[in-house]
Amino acid sequence: MKFNKTRNKVFGAIFIFIIVVAFFMMPTGYYLEVPGTAEDTSQFVKVAGKHDKKKGNLLLTTVGIVTGTPFTMLKSLGNNFETVYSQQDLMGDENSQQYFQVQRYAMKSAQNNAIQAAYSKADKQFTKKYLGVYVLNVTDNSDFKNKLEVGDTITSINGYHFNNADQFIKYVKKQDKHSKVKINFMRDDKQKSASGKLVKLPSLKRYGLGITLTDNTEAVGNPPTKINAGNIGGPSAGLMFTLQVYSQVANKDLKAGRTIAGTGTIDPDGTVGPIGGIEKKVYAASEEGATIFFAPDDPVTKEIKKYDPHYVNNYHLALRAAKKLHTKMKIVPVKSLNDAINYLEKTK
Repeated sequence: MKFNKTRNKVFGAIFIFIIVVAFFMMPTGYYLEVPGTAEDTSQFVKVAGKHDKKKGNLLLTTVGIVTGTPFTMLKSLGNNFETVYSQQDLMGDENSQQYFQVQRYAMKSAQNNAIQAAYSKADKQFTKKYLGVYVLNVTDNSDFKNKLEVGDTITSINGYHFNNADQFIKYVKKQDKHSKVKINFMRDDKQKSASGKLVKLPSLKRYGLGITLTDNTEAVGNPPTKINAGNIGGPSAGLMFTLQVYSQVANKDLKAGRTIAGTGTIDPDGTVGPIGGIEKKVYAASEEGATIFFAPDDPVTKEIKKYDPHYVNNYHLALRAAKKLHTKMKIVPVKSLNDAINYLEKTK
């Protein structure tokens, strides 16, 4: 009898332990978008082999993606700066590996755009080196499924080298629907090849490889600029990287000892675009002691309102977040690189 009681206690303790572990550790299939970090861009950027040593900071801001467990989901209730997403809402049809691979490409693209925008503004020379077409997705019916992966860069097809994605697409269009093609591609800095047949693309009513692609380029400036953002992904650091690169290649002290944060995509012509999760980025910047925060002032067009009647642009979302935080940080609307530079010059 005593043995049974002891055994029941042991089994009970094990059961409770399993429940507790599951509460804190068990994935739910959901993710939380939470405030990330505010990072000094000077640590990631080298111009002519040197980091920026001027006083002050230009901070890029990030969001964090956390696996939803019963504990983290419960903890997020009522929190204005944590948002729950299903995997489908966050990643679409991609798995987590593909999602983060695309985010790394978006960061690389943002860095290239930052170099082009900064060098153009500083009236410095740069060139664009074409690397090939970057694979963003491989359809389930593609003969290259399990041969190509998201993140591969195709450098040639049937020995034909191209100068942009349009040339690549036109070449594929000319092939007979029964053709078998050989492609060369780069993966993890290694040259690889694969062969396969064309497949019908229902949405386009023609035959092709069954991949979604975009240009993979590298901007090279004079003096040379290197940006290494480590594991940070996505396009939203574009504006802040551009300000950092511009301040160095133009030898401008935009910081003037201040801690300046912000977010926004950047186009090669200096246009600043909207991003997601700006409320969390305002939080991260405020925590890091920033006194200025640049927020994209993206136009709310009729088309956007038709698609999403409740759409609020980045600048106004940032204002709302700052109000909730009771921060004294100045939220500054920007539509272009010039807006940000002019504001920093005038407020030194």
